[in-house]
Amino acid sequence: MMPMTTFTPSSGRRLPWQRALVTGGAGYLGSHLCTRLLRSGVEVDCLDDLTTGRPGNVEHLAGQPGFRFLHLDIADPRCADAASGPYDLVLHLAGPGAPADCRRRPLKALDTAGLGTRTALTLADRDGARFLLASSAEASEGHGDGRPATPWSDGWADGSGAAADEARDPVSPVHAYAEAARFAEALVTAHAGARGSDAGIVRVYPSYGPRMRTDDGRVVSAFLDHALAGAPLTVPGDGGRPLSLCYADDTAEGVLLVAAGRSVRPVDIGGDPGPTVAEVARAVLELTGSHAPLEFTDAPPGPVAGRLDGRPDGRGPDTGFARELFGWVPKVSWREGLARTVAAVRGCPEPAPVTASGYGGGGWPR
Repeated sequence: MMPMTTFTPSSGRRLPWQRALVTGGAGYLGSHLCTRLLRSGVEVDCLDDLTTGRPGNVEHLAGQPGFRFLHLDIADPRCADAASGPYDLVLHLAGPGAPADCRRRPLKALDTAGLGTRTALTLADRDGARFLLASSAEASEGHGDGRPATPWSDGWADGSGAAADEARDPVSPVHAYAEAARFAEALVTAHAGARGSDAGIVRVYPSYGPRMRTDDGRVVSAFLDHALAGAPLTVPGDGGRPLSLCYADDTAEGVLLVAAGRSVRPVDIGGDPGPTVAEVARAVLELTGSHAPLEFTDAPPGPVAGRLDGRPDGRGPDTGFARELFGWVPKVSWREGLARTVAAVRGCPEPAPVTASGYGGGGWPR
């Protein structure tokens, strides 16, 4: 029987850690977790090689007591010496945050899943820290969990099972993203079994909010990108299929709740079925004040009209475990979250240099 967590992150009480390592900490979700931890009194080492992470995501933390940025690659063996710790929490978020990133850098994704996860696990073992892998929906493909497919989750535009077959095919265009996620989960599970480590897995479903990238190919990102550029917002079919979306604050709280528990079983964190694709597109146009056209199409899946986040087999997150065991309940409605996101994207300042330390102790790459 796994004990329930003993704190609620949103309650303002001190979190049960002194010092945390967040790999991929300059990414969208990583930056929210770094912020949440630091504001709760936890010292944070934010480790990122800035392949997909951005300096501007953590510039607001620069100079704050207890925060340190490490410009390092978690897959580099030298990283273990530079991340000196000691840590009592290791959150491993390093790796491509979206399938589009993985298609551009498939070898990087696989190295991070393999070598990077091994290094992060070694750091956690060294210090006796709780380890949590932030995985993705694709990792659950082919695991035979027996859950029926649901029609509302973020899959492919045509609603067929072709995407699930592609995710399981090791030579398909999306293979590296799915295989990296699955291998990282298998590695964590095997490591915990062999070493008795306090290691867990959280599967993070599509999340959105301030500091998200608008070029990662996900549905909200693509709609924002096109609306602000005045380009057509392409909606597949009649746009009536619901999406599963979770705001950044709710996602971060869910991750920390799972981290504070001792669950080894993968835990899904994601939004319930909510707005339709067309509703999100129209809301983006309204909130941005854009006059970009809305186009409905039956075209095959593409960068905007195709993959709409989530599991490619058409299933959404099963959040029952997170709700029952950890008491996690999303609080921010999709409309409120989207309004906050649009405001952040439109008012986002240009990234400014911040103090960083790495192998050479230098600053941000130019």
